[in-house]
Amino acid sequence: GENFFIFFVMVTQAPTIFPRVGYSILSFLMFINTVFSVFNNGLVIGVMLRNTFLLQPMNVLVLSLAVSDLMIGLCGSLVATITNYQGSYFIGHTACIFQGFSVNYFGLVSLCTLTLLAFERYNVVCRPKAAFTLTMRRIIKGLLFVWIFCLFWAVTPLFGWSSYSPEGVQTSCSLAWEERSWSNYSYLILYTLLCFIVPVAVIIYCYFHVLKSLRKLNRSIELQGGRSRKSENDHAITMVLAMIVSFFVCWLPYTALSVVVVVDPELHIPPLVATLPMYFAKTSPVYNPIIYFFCNKQFRDCALELLSCGRYRKISHLTGRNLQQNQTRGKRPSAEADWG
Repeated sequence: GENFFIFFVMVTQAPTIFPRVGYSILSFLMFINTVFSVFNNGLVIGVMLRNTFLLQPMNVLVLSLAVSDLMIGLCGSLVATITNYQGSYFIGHTACIFQGFSVNYFGLVSLCTLTLLAFERYNVVCRPKAAFTLTMRRIIKGLLFVWIFCLFWAVTPLFGWSSYSPEGVQTSCSLAWEERSWSNYSYLILYTLLCFIVPVAVIIYCYFHVLKSLRKLNRSIELQGGRSRKSENDHAITMVLAMIVSFFVCWLPYTALSVVVVVDPELHIPPLVATLPMYFAKTSPVYNPIIYFFCNKQFRDCALELLSCGRYRKISHLTGRNLQQNQTRGKRPSAEADWG
């Protein structure tokens, strides 16, 4: 009881260990991040629910991504905005555990959904026969696996395999990277392997073969005297590079910290350095909607129509009916349409 009280006081009323102006800057950056995270992902969700013809199997993955990213913004960035403005984690130990769990869970869901999206794009472009099995039922099964798999890794720290605690400058909470115990090391090693290295390998493998197949298809069309699709290929290459770069910017620092802690347990990590990886991860909800959906022309038209209260009507209802008819007739999804 006494130890818990002391820990609670330290968490809620600890003196600032970072210059006041530093907390103010972090608060401002997190505020901007929160605004864009909520707006971008809220727009994706609103557009898809309003235009049900967009709810094709591949786009359901993007909808799931938008939901998890929105929750990161609300549970992570918004809380960090308030606590940094105050200069301490003043909302209590229970809130700290909840924030750590939420950001870990929804961050993992987002990361694994990106992996599933890469795998399904690989199937559509590189394995035409497999593309016919891209049904809503298969996508729902994949998403259920992702959300349950990630729940396991987010829940186990609540039961003693690793833990959640204040990090870095003590204004946000995450996995207890600095905890020096074999229990924590074992969690971090498996977490890094199964929740970062494997997804990264899958994403790189899938997108490498997607680009290779698109180039091969373009050369084949040109040899047959057809219209070159170089612009579509260049667009796909740009998107893939943006996906991979943003993925590493958001998640590599987060993973590198866990690896460093395991490799050199005696290493002292400055508070700001310990804080930055989680803040980088919190920026992923801003990038994902832009890269994965805002680059799609059909979605842009629907988004502009929604934002302009119906005054922008470039997209026709016939387009939506055609999409539904093609799916009903069993036509294979278009690779070019998927890339915007």
